[in-house]
Amino acid sequence: MLTPRLIESALESCEASSGQIFLAYSGGVDSHVLLHLCAQDPALRDRLTALHVHHGLQSQAEAWASHAEATARALGVKFLLFRVDAHPKSGESPEEAARNARYAALQSVMASGDVLLVAQHQDDQLETVLLQLLRGGGLLGLAGMPASLPFGRGTLLRPLLHVRKQLVDDYAAAQQLHWVEDPSNHESVYDRNFLRQEVLPLLKQRWPSCDQTVARAAGHCAEAYAMLADIAAESFAEVYQESDNTLSIERLNAFDLPRRQLIIRHWFGRMGLKMPSKAFQAQLFDQVIGAGVNGDPVLCGQGCQIRRYRDRLYCLKGDQGELLQDLDWPKNREAVIIGQRLTLSLVRSMSGIPEAVWRQSSVAVKFRRGGEIIALPGRQGRHSLKKLYQEIGIPPWQREAMPLIYLDDKLAAVADLWISAEFYRQDQNDCVRFVLRRD
Repeated sequence: MLTPRLIESALESCEASSGQIFLAYSGGVDSHVLLHLCAQDPALRDRLTALHVHHGLQSQAEAWASHAEATARALGVKFLLFRVDAHPKSGESPEEAARNARYAALQSVMASGDVLLVAQHQDDQLETVLLQLLRGGGLLGLAGMPASLPFGRGTLLRPLLHVRKQLVDDYAAAQQLHWVEDPSNHESVYDRNFLRQEVLPLLKQRWPSCDQTVARAAGHCAEAYAMLADIAAESFAEVYQESDNTLSIERLNAFDLPRRQLIIRHWFGRMGLKMPSKAFQAQLFDQVIGAGVNGDPVLCGQGCQIRRYRDRLYCLKGDQGELLQDLDWPKNREAVIIGQRLTLSLVRSMSGIPEAVWRQSSVAVKFRRGGEIIALPGRQGRHSLKKLYQEIGIPPWQREAMPLIYLDDKLAAVADLWISAEFYRQDQNDCVRFVLRRD
């Protein structure tokens, strides 16, 4: 039997006792039942806000939004409507585009300690696991949907995940609820709908409790995945260098192939990238790691570039190869933005460029054209930037993004790495240095 106590127990299990409670309310029967359950408990209702996302993809979308708001108001629940652009971008499926737009909207309202309730139930879990199995998913996919997970700055919670669909429908009928029906739910062109309409009824005829048994199997996979994740994290720590987010190829190769694959997947997860396919990993090991120390291989895909330099394996996200433009450093400005993600800032120091010299000069930030040389404090002669970069192990593709600071057309500093001997002073209280930060 469904009661508000089910929701309270789920909230207690994730220690969500003080933040706001949001509920993803589509207006369909499942989310309507979840909303109705919450509204029966004054302690829950007073903290609750129903969130409805207007995707604009169906002719009935405006009517659904009106129904959602009217239902929430009738139940005494606060309501918030989002209008999003859910049309797919290049490379996105319609389902993926709608999900991404919906999640971005829902995450936008969440603060630390807040909870988002969603109405997925045991039959949804069954569909998810079967789809992952048919798509060749690994342990994480076969683990299905977790009951809770981090979401934006808060937590996403599925309090009905262990509840059978029939119980949800029985509650809706007993309470005489009125909900909306999305006609796209009956279009078998979508894989999930095909499973729901054509396959699951047959499975349940033969195995009536298949939703429960598959959910139990998903739980076993989740436990196994958690153990593997712990192993991967331990191995990952042995090969990872946090300062530049790279892996040591020599240490990586000391592991057997399954462990190396675990480490690579952990690396991708840490960077928020999609898990690499088996084929992509095979190319990575063969074409990049197997290229040799002096090679300069590039593997593109999965929204990133994989490259190697000496013993280090680099993963560059898609926006890290942007073309950077020269710019003037405005007077009295403490920092400049370079491209989309780089910030070059001034800091006060006991050594560096005298602040008076800095203030009196015309300052420009430029990028390599080739052949630049610089004299360094405490070293004889002048040195090419190429040689200096090689000395400290800066990969070739990073060198082009190193900002060069010119004072009155003279090279005065290279990012936050070196200051020219001509401008360098020490044991003074009024000097400046630079800090380069990637956001």
